[in-house]
Amino acid sequence: MRLRPHRRYLVVWSQSDGAYQALRVTRPARPRRFRRGLRLGMLLTLRSLLPLARAVRARWRPLLAGVVLTVAGLLLRGSSTGSVVLLPGLVLLLSAPFLSGTPEGRSELERELAVYTTAAQRHDLEATLDQYPDDVTRELRDILARQATAAAGPRIPGCGRR
Repeated sequence: MRLRPHRRYLVVWSQSDGAYQALRVTRPARPRRFRRGLRLGMLLTLRSLLPLARAVRARWRPLLAGVVLTVAGLLLRGSSTGSVVLLPGLVLLLSAPFLSGTPEGRSELERELAVYTTAAQRHDLEATLDQYPDDVTRELRDILARQATAAAGPRIPGCGRR
């Protein structure tokens, strides 16, 4: 499959003397080229913003609250409530990058712990966790307990999941 050549249209200007005076007129640049370039530019921009989106995903609540409070504070800057609303918004915006990204790390940990499916594997893992203090293994134990209750299903007959 190859690109089609540029087509030129023949325009006749005068037929008075019997001889045709012809002028080749080219069409303006195709809109497809522009659309293709625009689409490619948008895709590259979105692709370059993916790492930023991953970083923001765990911190979206404080960022959203910070943006809303900051915009409200800027809109109300003439009144006394503007500074009361603006300051917490700026604090939330500036503190959001320093928050830990625990939800992303926790979901990765949940996926890794989901490998232990049989009862024997879980008992071996729990025996290993028993060798460490509870404050160190608390998050692992919480994830394992949540997975065990989800796998057990409803214990009341006739009661389905909600």
